[in-house]
Amino acid sequence: MPAETANPPNSGEEILSVSELNRLARQTLENRFPLLWVGGEISNLRRPASGHVYFALKDESAQVDCVMFRGRAQLLPFRPQDGMRVEARALVTLYEARGGFQLNVEALRHAGVGALFEAFARLRAKLENEGLFEPERRLPLPRFARCVGIVTSLQAAALRDILAALARRAPHLAVVIYPTLVQGEEAAANIAGAIRVAASRNECDVLLVARGGGSIEDLWAFNEEAVARAIDACPIPVVTGIGHETDTTIADLVADCRAATPTAAAELASAGYVEAQSDLLRLATALRAETRRRLQERMQRVDLLGRRLLHPGERMGRLRAETALLAARLGAGLRQRIGSRFADLQRLQTRFAPHRPDLRHARRDLDEIAGRLLASASAGLFRQQNRLAQLAASLDHLSPQAVLQRGYSLVRKADGSIVRSSAQLAMGDALHLSFGEGEAGAQVTRRRDI
Repeated sequence: MPAETANPPNSGEEILSVSELNRLARQTLENRFPLLWVGGEISNLRRPASGHVYFALKDESAQVDCVMFRGRAQLLPFRPQDGMRVEARALVTLYEARGGFQLNVEALRHAGVGALFEAFARLRAKLENEGLFEPERRLPLPRFARCVGIVTSLQAAALRDILAALARRAPHLAVVIYPTLVQGEEAAANIAGAIRVAASRNECDVLLVARGGGSIEDLWAFNEEAVARAIDACPIPVVTGIGHETDTTIADLVADCRAATPTAAAELASAGYVEAQSDLLRLATALRAETRRRLQERMQRVDLLGRRLLHPGERMGRLRAETALLAARLGAGLRQRIGSRFADLQRLQTRFAPHRPDLRHARRDLDEIAGRLLASASAGLFRQQNRLAQLAASLDHLSPQAVLQRGYSLVRKADGSIVRSSAQLAMGDALHLSFGEGEAGAQVTRRRDI
């Protein structure tokens, strides 16, 4: 028999390269399967320097390779580990270079989280329909709480954060801790019981329900209906500080106030004291500035009045100088007038000498007139001198120093103001006494008003 030969290829058949085949297979897979959730156990997890995460998802009878690229892996809220049961949201594809079937993972969550989200949504809708989330049901936080209650675990880092924040912001606040479990099957009942105990004791002005961060499973106790009901029934304003800022629980929605973290909850409970301290500092600064301004105004006014006010001694000296000047001018005027009259008399004597019948009589008359004129001038000068003496005596009489010399005293307050009435004084006021000779200090121990 002739030897068999291979059949030549049909010229009408399309021949695909391996690359084309893998590309078509990838496109078929990606078009056939949209993004979907796949649950399984992580195995053979690898984290190369590129930042991508490679692992396999497996169940009892099969496994599939998975890759999560760096940009998505950086957003994970937890660190995947071998043996961890997870649910992956992924795109079914094929790695063309090796022809390997794999999942491109977009998101990763702990197994069962989907069911938890559904339970969260159902309870949220139920409580919302009952009106538990209405703003009208929320109690206002006291501005100045005297006692703060804390519902949390004694071993929780959240408790240390809260106590540290309160000690820093309001160390005088009393703190009552209601210990409870914050994780596990019995945690919800424990938390609700602690809230009811705080409500029954009614010893706190505000109640903090707190827990540190964690996964949704770790925080699930705060999504239980029992906890929500206990918070809603509590007559004390409740502030929740559960997890991180991105974590929102049913307890947060029912609470009177939600804080992003336990530390933030402590800050809300003590906010009034911090605000009051800030207000006091601002008012103290304004008061100091206003006091300084008014003091400067008063000092300027005192300086102005001081420049206007003459000392009694200086005033008397000026009056004496003016009196002496007037006396000198008066004396000079009288002498000038007498001299002028005498000169007139001399001219008259010369003029009428040829006609005088009897010089002796004329001289006698002249002497008499000169005597009267001198007496009149002397009397006027004496009157002016008496007036001057009277004025000087009046000035001496009016002098404060003369008054003090007669046994009186001048009483001033500590600010320098003169005391004219006992109504200006208060018990214990310090006084400054000035006498005719010397000074002394005193203090008000008794007062009688007229």
